[in-house]
Amino acid sequence: MIDTIISTIQTNQFLTTWLVPILIVFTAITLGMVFKQVIHSRLKKAAANSEWEGDDIILDAVESQIILWFFWAGLSIALRGVEIVEPIGLYISKFLIIILISSITHAAAKLIVGLLNIWSKKQGGGFPSTTMFTNFVWVTVYIVGLLIILDALEISIAPMLTALGIGGLAVSLALKDTLTDVFAGLHILLSKKVQPGDFVSLDSGEMGYIQNITWRNTKMLERTNNIIQIPNTKLSKAIIKNYDSGDPSFSVKVPIGVGYGSDLEKVEQVVMEVAKDVHAALEQTNKNSTPAFKFRGFGDSSIDCIVYFRGKKYGDQNPIIHEFVKRLHKRFNEEGIEIPFPMRTVIQRTES
Repeated sequence: MIDTIISTIQTNQFLTTWLVPILIVFTAITLGMVFKQVIHSRLKKAAANSEWEGDDIILDAVESQIILWFFWAGLSIALRGVEIVEPIGLYISKFLIIILISSITHAAAKLIVGLLNIWSKKQGGGFPSTTMFTNFVWVTVYIVGLLIILDALEISIAPMLTALGIGGLAVSLALKDTLTDVFAGLHILLSKKVQPGDFVSLDSGEMGYIQNITWRNTKMLERTNNIIQIPNTKLSKAIIKNYDSGDPSFSVKVPIGVGYGSDLEKVEQVVMEVAKDVHAALEQTNKNSTPAFKFRGFGDSSIDCIVYFRGKKYGDQNPIIHEFVKRLHKRFNEEGIEIPFPMRTVIQRTES
């Protein structure tokens, strides 16, 4: 049986020429799958327990390319022992170069984006992770990879650059508004005017959370859950109030009125007790501050006063005010402190 198989292989020219190369490629793919499932998986588990996030980024970047790299290595080794007529051999060689450089470029782009995002977090958002920034890095790395491929294939890029220069001028004139938005978006990112997650209000009246900065528009999510698309050019020129820039905490003011017959010492004591309880109970309050209480003056029907809290960020004022009003109203009722309301005397004249 074995002799028959060997005799068949020896008499079949195709099997004699390609059997060993096919086995080499098949073995390389198998080794790649084993490496990915065993060694790479163990490395990922070890990286998950490390403090540095960079090792996770590196392993994720190469994960999708492992089998391709093993296949490329096996195919390169296999073809060395096969005589291939020209120009087919030259085409195969160039094809292998394109595959390898393209694969490395893709992994490098994924790695660079991931590492820059880690660095951005440590720098406090120096380069925010936005769609525009991510796409810019991807495009830049792919352009570099394309230039490397052209150089490896011994293709002169000088005429191409000249053509791109002329074509780029025509495109820039045709896409003037689009390019203006692109550069405006880059200005917004680099100047840190706004960043994803910031709560801002514009001079035109819009108010909401910045969700993303794309090539042309910036997405803003209103508190009513509506999304506003703002052109980057308009946003770069707008007067913006950023509630999250610098120290995001802010003052929460709650006005109060008590009756003229109230004991003001008792009022101050009760209000401060309730304010301190709310400050300690709610996670939205800034624990580095303490509530403050001030009498403001004599109103039409009440003695006016105000309580100051410190919220962690914009939006925290709502639960703070909500809880404080509930608790203070209950304490005022228990202590017999009057909460006055405007009264109007109506005099009706009866004609005889």
